[in-house]
Formats: sequence, C-alpha cells, structure tokens
Amino acid sequence: MKKAKKHEPHEEHIDESWLLPYSDLMTLLLALFITLFSMSSIDAAKFEEMSQALSSALNGGSGVLDHSSMNPTESSTDLGKSKKEPQEITKNTPAQITDAQMAKKEQEDLEKLKKRLDQYINKNGLSDQLNTKLNQSELKITISDNALFSSGRADVKPESRSLAKAISSMLQEFPEYEVVVSGHTDNVPISNSQYKDNWDLSADRALNFLKILLLNDSLDPAKFTPSGYGEYHPVASNQTDAGRAQNRRVEVSIIRKYQSNNPSVKSVGKGH
Repeated sequence: MKKAKKHEPHEEHIDESWLLPYSDLMTLLLALFITLFSMSSIDAAKFEEMSQALSSALNGGSGVLDHSSMNPTESSTDLGKSKKEPQEITKNTPAQITDAQMAKKEQEDLEKLKKRLDQYINKNGLSDQLNTKLNQSELKITISDNALFSSGRADVKPESRSLAKAISSMLQEFPEYEVVVSGHTDNVPISNSQYKDNWDLSADRALNFLKILLLNDSLDPAKFTPSGYGEYHPVASNQTDAGRAQNRRVEVSIIRKYQSNNPSVKSVGKGH
C-alpha cells in the first residue's frame, strides 16, 4: 500500500479567491465616484486634474485618493463655492482702489489750487476781472480781456504780466496736470492791419499769455496747449455790451486726469 505523498510547506498556494470580489467592489466604487464627480460644480482645470488622477490609478500609478486635487472631505458645495469666490474677490481690485485714491488726491490738489487763486484775486481786488470754477472735468481760470490786453491787440500789457507770473508760480506746484490756454472774442468783426479776423486775434492772445506762463522754467512746455476759439464759444449774449465783455476772455484750464462721474462732486465757482 502506497503512502500519500506529503506536500512540503513551500508547495502550498495562498488562496487568492478574495481578489475577484475586491476588484469588483473597487470598480463599482470608482464608477460611483466618477458619476458623483461629474454631477458636482467644477471648473475645467479641476476636471483635467481629475482625468489625470483617474488615468494614473487605472494604469497602476498612485491611487485616486492620493491625488492632491481629490480631498475626500471636499463636498460638491465646497466646489461650487470655490468657483464663485474669484468673482467676489474682483469687486475691489488694486487698480480700482488706486484710481479711487488718485481721484481723491486730484480733487484735493485742485481745491487747494482754487483756494490759493481765489485768495490772490481777493487780495489784489481782481474779482471783477478774474474768476475760478472747479467742475467734473477741469479747474478753469477765466480772465477778462481788458485785464490783459488793449482793444484789438494781443500783446499782454506790461502791468498785467505779474498776473501771469503769479498764476505760473501756483501751477508749478502741480506739474503733472495738462493745461490748456484758450482765447475767446465777441462777434464784432476785427478791423485793423494786424488781424484779419477774430480767429487770429484769439489764437495770438492765448499764445502770448501762455508764453509768459512758460517763462517759469519749472513748468513743462509739453503740458501746455494754446488754442483760439474766436467768437464761437460765447458764455453770454453778444447783443449787449455786458455780454460781449464777458465773451472777450482768456481761459486757463487745468485738466483732470480722473474725470468724476460721481454726482456728489459739485461744481465750485466764484462769481465775477
């Protein structure tokens, strides 16, 4: 009678039957996870990360749960919040804050300059010849023509040059602003040998006044522009002597860089 062959310990095989239900369970869980993930609110970047993680897991790489983008505690609600947060953050960007701060500083600068000009006007008894007005686009200094010129002439009176120098010394404290010097006339035709019409007269008056301003070496000529409007931008009726006198003028406009659309910024003026 033959004896049963005795198997050595190394010849016995480990039972691996448990692997089949385990792999089925993992497949089901993976399918469930993909379904839930596709229903959540995510952006394209997170979806790409998820695809790479799944590919790595299916190819034997690091598991899905090891991927940095797949935090098991992150709910679909959290994902939805993460998508909305950037929109909320952009409500007050640094550029918007900077513009608001610069607009505030500009308002303070122009109010300060206007105050100094008004003090100069009152001190020298020039309220009937000069006035200032600050609005949403500019600070405007209006100078009556008889404060600067003789009738029909564009040469600045010698006694009036001090006015231009005083204005230039105030402007040098605010060198960053563009300045427009414009000449205006009434509608009475000019009749002398020097000027053929009011266009030429108004342009020369603006240019001559600007040149006196620029005798101040602290001012940048690139910031200054002369212009002549002739009779075509009146501020009063040309039917009366008083109206025509108001229309004959030189305006020095300090232009805002941050023009305000805020209705709370009111125009501030000073009467003749």
